[in-house]
Amino acid sequence: MTRDLRLLAASLFCWGIGEGLFIYFQPIYLERLGADPLQIGVILGLAGAVMTVSHIPAGALADHFGRKTVMLSAWVIGTVAAWLMFLAKDLWPFVLGALLYALSVFVLSPMSSYITAARGEWTVARALTTTSAGFNAGLILGPLAGGRLAEALGLRSIYGIAAGLFAISTLVVIGVRSQPKHVASSERRYAGLLRNRSLGRFLLLIFVAMFAMYFSWPLAPNFLQSQRLISIADLGLIGSFNALGIVVLSLGLGRMSWRRGFLAAEALVACSVLLLWLGRGLSVFALGYFMAGGFRVAHSLMNAGVEKRVHPSELGLSFGLAETAFGVAIVIGAPLAGLLYRAHPAAPFPIALGLVVLALGLTVSGRFGIRDSSSPAALQVSLSEESRP
Repeated sequence: MTRDLRLLAASLFCWGIGEGLFIYFQPIYLERLGADPLQIGVILGLAGAVMTVSHIPAGALADHFGRKTVMLSAWVIGTVAAWLMFLAKDLWPFVLGALLYALSVFVLSPMSSYITAARGEWTVARALTTTSAGFNAGLILGPLAGGRLAEALGLRSIYGIAAGLFAISTLVVIGVRSQPKHVASSERRYAGLLRNRSLGRFLLLIFVAMFAMYFSWPLAPNFLQSQRLISIADLGLIGSFNALGIVVLSLGLGRMSWRRGFLAAEALVACSVLLLWLGRGLSVFALGYFMAGGFRVAHSLMNAGVEKRVHPSELGLSFGLAETAFGVAIVIGAPLAGLLYRAHPAAPFPIALGLVVLALGLTVSGRFGIRDSSSPAALQVSLSEESRP
């Protein structure tokens, strides 16, 4: 692991602890601030919309002005947002802070580009999943502490602690080195990218797969607390199992080809939906949350698939397009899940299971450009042919 990836992983580890303090409890805190299930879904959808519109500009800015600068700005925005959420005492001021925090997720496109360039001798899939494992290792500790702190001090307090951890994370990430910018081979930098049909098909698959895997997730904490009578502290415990699943699965699936890893992640999420829907008992829900980690691993692996389809000078914008497809899935999925939850709390689960099975079938079929390229040279030929008018 290179020096810059070690620093980045350390910063993400600290950030993961902070985010883990509150992220699994956020739907419940919104409910306590007065939001009903549909409003919670709409708020989460708005957060997804904020993420969605930010990824393409962030990726393009990283290509043109440097990845570290854009990354660092996201760290600062996320820290400020956490302080705003802590200071807010009513629903809509809190929502403003939550939306600002969602905006900081634009870091994903430039950070994926940065990791790809700083990976050394590692494969792209291994670099992306291993660095992501640093964040999720922190996310293991955060929910355990967050659940107990919330019961002792109240849910609001954990946002203030998270903001302090985010400030430390920002100081660490300042130490990563800047990277040289790629120079495009022509003035029409993205002309070939816009005609890249292989990438277009793959982005469609990303949308379908991510929508399916996310659909049961937004109100899962509310379902487990209200319908399965799981306490806040125990929600923190099973949230840590989710983060543990992301770490273990990232390190395991990241060593496979990205295609096989993506397929395995989808299958694990399908099992997770089934366990959370029909299971009983804390150990079953913990296993379900562990398997749900496949969703975040698939998120990392999708960028490994994108990297195989584009020129290095187009990486930032290409990752931005992929994150946008991911974000649109959340924008649409969260409100729909909230609407179904209001009608019947268990309703999102069988629908999500059917959607994941459909996405798995589409992935296996290879019709959306998910087959691995046999070699970089073959890929360049394929992209060249598909870019012709």
